[in-house]
Order: sequence, then structure tokens, then C-alpha cells
Amino acid sequence: MTQDNTGDQPPPEPPKRGSMRFQDSNTQPREPSLAEQRARRQALADEERNEELARQADAKAATRRKILIGSGVTVGLVGLVATFYTVAKPEGDVTAVCTDSNGVIQNDDYCDDTYVSSHGGYHSGGFLFLPIPGGGYNSYRYNYGGTGVIGQRVAGGSYDPPSARTNVNTKSGKSVQRGGFGISGKSGSGGSGKSGGS
Repeated sequence: MTQDNTGDQPPPEPPKRGSMRFQDSNTQPREPSLAEQRARRQALADEERNEELARQADAKAATRRKILIGSGVTVGLVGLVATFYTVAKPEGDVTAVCTDSNGVIQNDDYCDDTYVSSHGGYHSGGFLFLPIPGGGYNSYRYNYGGTGVIGQRVAGGSYDPPSARTNVNTKSGKSVQRGGFGISGKSGSGGSGKSGGS
């Protein structure tokens, strides 16, 4: 019996047809065929078209975001303006009457800062103080919404100033508080419109 000396290794496979084990550096690449050239041009055109579509999609998305942001800002501004008008809108009109410390209605001038200061008086804590001949002071303040005539005790109303959105005027026509922002104003008669009760 003859012994095989090749050992356990299988015999080498013969090279497959058309395969290349190495390429010489002097070998020139072959020119691509017409079909390969067309395929390459088509692939480049498809890539450019896809990039252009992606750019257009990004531009549309950016425009959509801007529109949404603009809409949000518009809605926010509309809400802010609506709130402003709601807050600024006067709640109504209230008549203020000037009363002394006993709640008796007095002349409106006694609750007017300009009148009181021009007669040596002052105001503090919502009260206006006018000097009394012989020494001392009488105190005055506004009653809001009360009724009555000078010399009578005020009926109803409150000594707490109403909301800043309420128009407050005296019977003589002086504006004590102008609704909207609580800004003091001047009356048509030229008196000061500052509130003695605020």
C-alpha cells in the first residue's frame, strides 16, 4: 500500500475564471461602458434631486415654524391687549362726599389737597387735616357712594377707596379718581383731582 505524503491538507483549489489575485501597478483601468456611464449620470442626477428635495423640505419646515411662532406671538399679543382693555376699562362711576370725623357731610374743598395745603393743613393716612382757629385740627376724608347733603350725616357708602378702575367724582364735579389706571385728574373747575382717601 502506498502512503500519501500530502498530509491532512486538501489540495489547493485551482483559480476561478475571471478572478484576479493581484493587479500590476502598470495596468490601465478600462473605460466604463456606455451603460455604466449612463448609470453613473443617473445616480448623480438622483442624488442632486434628493438633496434639492431635502433642502425644499427644510425650507418649508422653517417657514412653518416661523408661521407657528408668529401665530403664537399674535395670539399672545391679542391676549395681552384684551387683558389690558379689561383692566383699563372703568367699572363704573361712584360719587365721593367729603365728611368730617363724625361722618357729617362737609364742603368738598375740605377733602381737596390743594385747598387744605393752601390753608395750612396737611394730609396723612387718607385723612386731611385743616387747622381750627384757636389751635388743633379737624380731620376730613371721602366717603365713596354715600348720599346726603352738607350738614347731614352721610347715608351708606364706604370709606374704603373703590377699585382703581372706577371713576370717582364729587357732587361739585371734581375728579377724585379717574377709572382705568387710578390716575388722578383735574376737574373742569380747575380744582385738584387728588384723592384724600387714597
